[in-house]
Order: sequence, then C-alpha cells, then structure tokens
Amino acid sequence: MRPRGSFRQPKEEKEFEEKVVEVQRISRVAKGGRRIRFRVLVVLGDKKGRVGMGVSKANEVADAVKKATKKAKGNIIEVPIVNGTIPHEIYIKKGSARIIFKPATPGTSIVAGGAIRQVLGLAGITDVLSKIIGTRNKINNVTATIAALSSFKPEVVEKIRNFTKKENSKPKENK
Repeated sequence: MRPRGSFRQPKEEKEFEEKVVEVQRISRVAKGGRRIRFRVLVVLGDKKGRVGMGVSKANEVADAVKKATKKAKGNIIEVPIVNGTIPHEIYIKKGSARIIFKPATPGTSIVAGGAIRQVLGLAGITDVLSKIIGTRNKINNVTATIAALSSFKPEVVEKIRNFTKKENSKPKENK
C-alpha cells in the first residue's frame, strides 16, 4: 500500500482573489429552438492595489468563469491607495452608469452598492464613499468603477492644489 497523499502536488498560493459578480442565463433562437448559454462577470484583485474585470460567455458556467478569469488577468490595473482610501474625489460616466467616489476617513468602511463594493474590496481600498446614479447594470457599473480607479492622478491633483508631500502627510493641529 502506498502512503496517502504522497503523490499530491502542494496547492499553489493564488496571486489574485476572484469573485463572480454576476451569472446570467442568455439565449438565442435557432432553428431547433432556444439555445441557452451563460454570461459571467468576474472581478479579481490582490487587495494590494491591483484589480481587473472580465466578462465571458460559454455553454457551461464553469467554462464561462475560466474564460472571464483569463480576460480579467489581462485587464489588470494599478490603483493608487492613500491611507486605505482613494486619493481624491472623482465623478465618472461610462455608458449610462454615473458614479461618484469620495475619499473617507479611516474606519468608515466601504459605502457602496453591490458590484462596486466587491471591486473596491478586491482592489484593497478599505474606506470610501460612493453613489451610483443612473443604471443598476452590474457590467456597466463595474466597468465605470475600473475606469474611475485607473484615472486617478494624485500627483496632478497635488500640483493643482499646491500641496507637497510633506504638507499633505502632516496631521492638522487643533488650536
């Protein structure tokens, strides 16, 4: 008898954590009747400032998840995180989705709707305020969130507001 588990490969640590945000049944009409497929929206991130999304279709849910995960790995973006929140306020419009993001003080947590909350959590952001205006379509909202996270330019905003690194990082004194 061979010892149990001696030939098993050690489990690899995953670089990214993935979440299936939406699974939707879609159909098309063919000569023989309706053909059912599945569309999957996957978001993945490392909770250290990198996040990506992927949408894919397949005949089986598992196949669609694999394809969407592969696409998400190709769409990874870097997110600037300042003290667990975003660098500055931003308003983004993508399709019919309009979303407002505001930085929050530590301890506020993520105040966001379903799909956006998952994206921000996987990006590693711990404190942020957001509001969805317009569509409730998860794909549009996740796309808009990714676009907003990739468009942060903290250096530009610091120049506009005449901040330097030392001034910005100093805590304010109460008088």
